[in-house]
Amino acid sequence: MAEMTEQEEMQVFELITAAGGAKSTFMEALYKANEEAEALFKQGDEYFIQGHHAHAAMIEAEGQGVETTVRLVLAHAEDQLMSAELTKTLVEEMIALYKRIDTLEKQ
Repeated sequence: MAEMTEQEEMQVFELITAAGGAKSTFMEALYKANEEAEALFKQGDEYFIQGHHAHAAMIEAEGQGVETTVRLVLAHAEDQLMSAELTKTLVEEMIALYKRIDTLEKQ
């Protein structure tokens, strides 16, 4: 199996870092579940988009015929990105529920 190029390694670690930042920030938004939550959620979304761009660049390069090396670290990175996406969806729904409960309790 061919060695990963330096660019591939950088993209993989950018993906892991961005996905981890997204998940952490989404969860922090959930823990806050107040006005600050929206800003944190937006920040988490920016991390997620950054990770998605790194992932898309790798897919695009492969689609253009650039030979890539898939290693366990890339599989881990993709898993982290998918996990961040699921976390985002769940936290978004939970924050909406918290807001609804808060509104109902104030009535």
